[in-house]
Amino acid sequence: MVQDRPARLERRLSAILVADVAGYSRLMHNDEEATHAKLTALLADAVEPAITEHGGRIVKYTGDGFLAEFPSAVEAVRAAVQFQSRNKELTIAEVEDRRIAFRVGINIGDVIVELHDIFGDGVNVAARLESIAEPGGICISSAAYDQVRGKVGIEFADLGEQSLKNIDLPVRAYAVVRDRPSSAMKAELATQGPLSSPRLSIVVLPFANLSGDPEQDYFVDGVTESLTTDLSRIRGSFVIGRHTAFAYKGKAVDLKQIGHELNVRYILEGSVQRRRDRLRINVQLVDAETGGYLWAERFDKPIMDLFDLQDEIVSRLANTLDAKLTDEEARRSERSPHPSSMELYFQGKALLSKGWTPECVAQARRMFEQAIALDAKNIEAMVWTAVVDWIGLTAYLSDHRIALLAAAESTLAKVLSVAPNHAFAHLILGGLLICTNRAAQGIAECERALVLDRNLAEAHAQIGLAKYVIGRGAQTEAHMNEAFRLSPRDISAHRWLAIVGMSKLQISADAEAQGWFFRSIEANRNFPLAYFGLAAALALLGSPDQASAAAKAGLALDPSFTVRRYGDGAWTCNPTYLARRERVCQGMRLAGIPEG
Repeated sequence: MVQDRPARLERRLSAILVADVAGYSRLMHNDEEATHAKLTALLADAVEPAITEHGGRIVKYTGDGFLAEFPSAVEAVRAAVQFQSRNKELTIAEVEDRRIAFRVGINIGDVIVELHDIFGDGVNVAARLESIAEPGGICISSAAYDQVRGKVGIEFADLGEQSLKNIDLPVRAYAVVRDRPSSAMKAELATQGPLSSPRLSIVVLPFANLSGDPEQDYFVDGVTESLTTDLSRIRGSFVIGRHTAFAYKGKAVDLKQIGHELNVRYILEGSVQRRRDRLRINVQLVDAETGGYLWAERFDKPIMDLFDLQDEIVSRLANTLDAKLTDEEARRSERSPHPSSMELYFQGKALLSKGWTPECVAQARRMFEQAIALDAKNIEAMVWTAVVDWIGLTAYLSDHRIALLAAAESTLAKVLSVAPNHAFAHLILGGLLICTNRAAQGIAECERALVLDRNLAEAHAQIGLAKYVIGRGAQTEAHMNEAFRLSPRDISAHRWLAIVGMSKLQISADAEAQGWFFRSIEANRNFPLAYFGLAAALALLGSPDQASAAAKAGLALDPSFTVRRYGDGAWTCNPTYLARRERVCQGMRLAGIPEG
């Protein structure tokens, strides 16, 4: 008997567009009927006409968004740009936390076609790209970028390789920057007014080779390219691709004009000069709006292995710029009458950089929680709420250790289910494991974080802390030195110095411990634990008056700290760690810290 052949599936190559409303759940919670009415009107007035005009069709609506397909990637991008512009125009008068803004993802893929739906990996990738787009933004895959480059009169920012949820291989992504229109589009955009630059947006201009030796160009260009790649790893950053940046190589440029052309807030420029066996690199961070210099750094290093030197310089710059850009964004956001979710996130990070006092930590928590309330998909704010709980554990700011641990682990589980390759989330998970009797697992998480982002100096610091926790305090300093090599002026330097101080107390090197604690306090005078460690070291060294003064300074920052809280907060059952810890508790008692 001849069997009937199964019905043949219809397949075709399509440009797939996925869009949804940023913060839709919050908007519906605040006002269901008004949100539904606004969304319906925007779909009718902005979205549907643009898709029809550019030859696309809406496959289906998804409640808070829609799925569309086009025969052309060029037309898909043009339609998205058109309806995003129209949507902005129609909602410009709305208060920001009530404004409907679409996120858009575009990809090219071979799809299975049904009457009212399409299926396939290409659709999944488009959906994941939509999830990493900013509100009002458009994110496209490299497959789509290859088809539209040079054809749509739009600038694209290279976001680098992105690890997307449930997608096996990383996808290179590009974000649309509507700031360098072609002459054909200038008239269309002329009536839309100036666009604000994206947050944390930066271009790394090709560094100048001042050596007078053209053969050094490869090294100079390598620094520029590596730095562009590494800055794109900063969460929330928006880095102009190197191909665009290198268009300015060797040209006399006006920095404010470049900022306007590329629509970025920051410009990084630099120069490299080689003299015999030494290399000098000068770097400046520029405010693209004013042309003013925000920060400058000089590296003067002996030349050994050029590639190792390049990696070290790039790591130092990336770590320093992460902190500088965050602080600058926090200052900008303080001037905003209605701060956005990301602006609140930057303010929270800036608060924690001031110090881990109960007041700063509590204020930062409120900022991160407000950021999530405005945008439930703000992954960075979610990670940093876990950081706040981790701080409560590691800085002994609370007696509720079990609740803090449960909250932090729950938050990180949610984050990693959505962003499994989020390096910083793996790092914080490692820190949680280290301080809760799971040091070996914690070290593995930190090593995973370093695979994902080689510049995470904090991962080396946490591995050093883990060695202290398992009773090998003599090994801690070496790991901390590696952290300092990557980020010598890190905002966490005071904490790293204090960790080495505690490791020195563990091996009874009390005089050395005292020196490390003094350095920690000089780096940041708002870290209570450094004062308590110093008080213990001084008491054990037989300096009761100085020990008492250090204890009082720490209690002024954290009045609730007690010897009991410190003793009950042991991070492991390792016998060496516990025995040496009791010695530190005795030093704290001698210094006058309350028993509790």
